[in-house]
Amino acid sequence: MIFDYASRLFVVFVLSVCVSVMFLTGKEAVAEGDEVTKDTESWIFPVEGTITDSFGTRDGTHKGMDIGGEVGSPVYSVGKGTVSKSYLSKSYGHVVFIRHENGYETVYAHLESRLVDENQQVAQGAQLGTLGDTGRSTGAHLHFEIHKGEWTIDKENAIDPYRVFGNGEVGQLVFAKEKDPFRTVDVAGTPKVNLKKDVHVHTVHKGETLWGISQTYAVSIEEIMSENALKNTDIGINQILKIPAASQNDRYVVKKGDTLSSISLTQGVDIDELVQKNDLDLHAAIYPEQVLKVQ
Repeated sequence: MIFDYASRLFVVFVLSVCVSVMFLTGKEAVAEGDEVTKDTESWIFPVEGTITDSFGTRDGTHKGMDIGGEVGSPVYSVGKGTVSKSYLSKSYGHVVFIRHENGYETVYAHLESRLVDENQQVAQGAQLGTLGDTGRSTGAHLHFEIHKGEWTIDKENAIDPYRVFGNGEVGQLVFAKEKDPFRTVDVAGTPKVNLKKDVHVHTVHKGETLWGISQTYAVSIEEIMSENALKNTDIGINQILKIPAASQNDRYVVKKGDTLSSISLTQGVDIDELVQKNDLDLHAAIYPEQVLKVQ
């Protein structure tokens, strides 16, 4: 009887230890996540363009984020720091490393040109160089890495940039010198229409069409063709397109549950005019995130 009681006490003790270890491990994981967020809360995004690849792809060997853009676009330092390396690499091409005061190190690779030298002090938002296609690169883009600690050859300290800037996705337009580089959803949950006055750049990905790109940016095919002096709608992979800004007032992004009738009522436009402006059939289906002209 005494042995049976002692056995039960031992089992309870072991279970308590296991639960405590699980709890402490979970707390550590949460604390690390919070620490990264706190350490980098003031950082800004380094370049404007389109996400072409994310952290962890290529069987886990891709230790950064790729942002495709227009050659010559400015590339900025995400935070204050010191240039730890600035050189021409066979793999990275023209590359700049910045050691930050919080102990992190960031990498800016495949640059067309470098504008800073080793050991130079740089402020947040300082231009480090221009976006390019040097080194082992398949198209104009910035390869951007974040390391929680020093950069090493095996990149053991690399962390996902999404942990700093929030979750994005391949094909998404991003904005330079922003804490929130994506700016795709407003407070109501409706996809935003780009309101910037200048044009933006888009790198064509496999399977994309000019019509699909026009819907993404809420501009017409004709506007994109005119901006890029295109003679037809044929586009190729890695082609760089200039996308003119759209006006939010004359566009409507379709939400789940919308109908042509409901849109005509809420936007104050006659349904026949709505159909005509968008070259639709009155009974044609519409779908979420489709962009319609309403003025």
